Amino acid sequence: MKTTAIIAGVGMTRFGKHLETGLKALGGEAVNAAIADAGIRKEDIQAAYVGNAAAGLVTGQESIRGQVVLRSVGIGKIPVINVENACASASTALNQAAAMVTAGLYDVVLAVGVEKLYHEDKKKSFAAFSGAVDVEALAEIMERLRAGARAGGAEKAASGAGENRSMFMDIYASAARGHMKRWGTTVQQFAKISAKNSFHGSLNPRAQFREALTVEDVLNSPMIAEPLTRPMCSPIGDGGAAVILVSEKKARELGISNPVRIATSVLHSGWDRGTEENGTADLCVQEAYAEAGVGPKDLSVLECHDASAPAELMAYESIGLCAKGEGGPLVDSGATTLGGRIPVNTSGGLLRKGHPVGATGIAQIVELTEQLQGRAGPRQVEGAKVALAHNGGGSIGSDAAAMCVTILTR
Repeated sequence: MKTTAIIAGVGMTRFGKHLETGLKALGGEAVNAAIADAGIRKEDIQAAYVGNAAAGLVTGQESIRGQVVLRSVGIGKIPVINVENACASASTALNQAAAMVTAGLYDVVLAVGVEKLYHEDKKKSFAAFSGAVDVEALAEIMERLRAGARAGGAEKAASGAGENRSMFMDIYASAARGHMKRWGTTVQQFAKISAKNSFHGSLNPRAQFREALTVEDVLNSPMIAEPLTRPMCSPIGDGGAAVILVSEKKARELGISNPVRIATSVLHSGWDRGTEENGTADLCVQEAYAEAGVGPKDLSVLECHDASAPAELMAYESIGLCAKGEGGPLVDSGATTLGGRIPVNTSGGLLRKGHPVGATGIAQIVELTEQLQGRAGPRQVEGAKVALAHNGGGSIGSDAAAMCVTILTR
């Protein structure tokens, strides 16, 4: 979807463990920050799209999540649309908000993502992830993961999925072992991604983890599911992120002189495909490039869905930063580190910035908007002009259930 939506303001909380802070306070902090950044009044907002994935399971708040969060900061009357789409909830909310502005239905729309995943009962948190697959096939999926782990000699991965960790780490671990077998990718290359993102996260005051790790630190950390050590897995977290989108007419009224535009936002779901057929990420990326009139060589900076270190490496290949199977050598080249040819996850990514799932997609947009506006501080990519966000959610079969790719330009 080509869009004419312009980002007028962004805001987000620090991501982390906020056991004493509720969904309303987290969402409200992000919303108020975005409104202040845009220089508008609450009364100017004509509609809101609120992304959340797991409040029903974790906090018990169902049905009217967005209305509850927004009323707490004095926003009512307007249409509020609740969006649930697994880890792609926030990017889907943004996609829908941008569509409404582009269609000319609204001049000012708020898109929010908010999530609380920490709970005293860890099984409640992990249940939020187990619900992001086909639950009628859950037993079969778990057995297939265990069998694959046993066959590959992955002792840790052969038990404990969904109990002491998110089952998605087992899904990523299985994909990682497959990539290593097919392309010769190494555990050290996955560890380099975690170390890189920890360096980026150490520069981000809103990141959940700010300790810089070496490759050795990553490799020597506790094994979660072979080959993933703990720093190769995104943590659970709490947080909120928000964006104010405006029409070109409203941007002129507000005097936005150097606008960040949503050039395109592409949303697809996975499908039953052949084993050699490219998946939903490749589909979204190619469509996004065509609609925005750019290619991978035009990108200045990007945020991708590194729910695990191998997921980032595979995203490089889908996004076209390198050919299939060449993600490992790309990591080794240093190209994706700050100062490299194409910095990836300058925020620290999901691995270090954190992954409150319903907020993640818009948090990526916050980082990229600030990069394009030259206000990312020590993480700034010099002269950034074109940015890409890649955010997936859920799993059905061998692919993401939802995938959203957004390209921003200035």
